[in-house]
Amino acid sequence: MTIKVLLVDDERLIRAGLAALIGAEDDLTVVGEASDGTEVPGEVSRLRPDVVLMDVRMPWLDGIQATRRILGTVPDPPRIIVVTTFENDEYVYDALKAGANGFLLKRARPEEILQAIRMVAHGDTLLFPAAIRALAARHGPAPDGAAARWHGRLTEREADVLRLMAKGRSNAEIAAELFVSPQTVKTHVGNVLGKLQARDRTQAVILAYETGFITPG
Repeated sequence: MTIKVLLVDDERLIRAGLAALIGAEDDLTVVGEASDGTEVPGEVSRLRPDVVLMDVRMPWLDGIQATRRILGTVPDPPRIIVVTTFENDEYVYDALKAGANGFLLKRARPEEILQAIRMVAHGDTLLFPAAIRALAARHGPAPDGAAARWHGRLTEREADVLRLMAKGRSNAEIAAELFVSPQTVKTHVGNVLGKLQARDRTQAVILAYETGFITPG
């Protein structure tokens, strides 16, 4: 299956470079480009991409608002990767909270960009534990009591799985650490996402930091 990609960036040269990189791959194709977030919901509805590479900072409508519009208005929305210059960009944290499936730095190597597109297209998320932990530390936890409510919502094993998710562990690594099967971990991850009403692992981890269930330290 060919993965369809929509490029969103206000810099023409960046779009051209990404289009050349992606277009050279047999399993990837660029179906369209947009120079601002205002164009994105319409292009997504028209082109039905599998993945959107979304610049996080644009002059009229930024990547955060564009992400919210896509996820709030487009049926069966695509996966979204936000692209930024700095990993500690506050916009990245807000975009992930809004539902983006991960982020990439503009200085990422070509192979990292291609791998990221393939990963999110197949349902994975780009979770960078150190960057998310640093961003969460700057925001601080929610008011007292939120973490306690979470302890009542998750089972002990689900809480263990969430803590390991926050460290960036894969299902296989979590299974090895907890001495259970990968299928059991997959079930626990699904339960965690469902109970927290999180779209993916990244959103679940951000929620865990924001409530104080997990502390950045």
